[in-house]
Amino acid sequence: MPFVNKFGSDDDEVSNEVAAGAPPAFDIDFDPNDPDQVKVHYNLTGWSLDQRAELAETLAELGVPHTWDGEELVVPEQIEEAVDALFDRLEVEIGPFPVPLLDGDASTEFGLDEWPSADLEILKQSLIEAEIPHAWEGRRLLVTPDAEQVVDDLLDAIEAGQVASLDEDVHAPDGALHDLYVAADRLARDGTHAAARTEVLALVPQLSPSIPPFGLEMGVWDTIVGLANDLVARFESGSDPEFLTEAADQLRVACRPYV
Repeated sequence: MPFVNKFGSDDDEVSNEVAAGAPPAFDIDFDPNDPDQVKVHYNLTGWSLDQRAELAETLAELGVPHTWDGEELVVPEQIEEAVDALFDRLEVEIGPFPVPLLDGDASTEFGLDEWPSADLEILKQSLIEAEIPHAWEGRRLLVTPDAEQVVDDLLDAIEAGQVASLDEDVHAPDGALHDLYVAADRLARDGTHAAARTEVLALVPQLSPSIPPFGLEMGVWDTIVGLANDLVARFESGSDPEFLTEAADQLRVACRPYV
């Protein structure tokens, strides 16, 4: 969900683009310039044009009373819960959304003037996928200080060609890493878990060690796929449940830092 701020009485002027024709659920009197109206601000910094267009269309269809203040969507406090739910739905449909680094936040700077555009696009998507608070000033990247080492490692991996390219024609199945982790977790606790066994046997043949999920290093993915294939081999050889749980636990541990 976008960063949310709540504001009460203030003197800030915002535009008057309030949605008209609100359905009964949103039939409230919203004056964005009323200093006594408590307003909720959703920071949409970094959203793509397509994401903004989809949001605008959805707001219009639902008749959500709102206005815009620069990069922020502003709604009355009375409908905050409903708008939160709307963003949760949009996150699934058109997300993930970037987590913005806000003005005044401490930051670490990375100068990327020499980076090719293709690598910058991979980096931008990776930062969004990893939910790292960040901001761009031209080709300068600003991140929170506690994410500095993670971003350092990510930059090294992209420069080394260890992160999947946006131009790949073939990708790992959607949610593959998460599904592997869930199945491995169940089998680590119960080697006879039928649903988890079925999930692994169906998913693993679709995986290639050279085609990781977007943003995941190839070396890490190669290790995970190897452990998943070892688990399948134990299924096919009729291993006892205790040996299955051992292999499943190794797979679970390998996946855990990335889900």
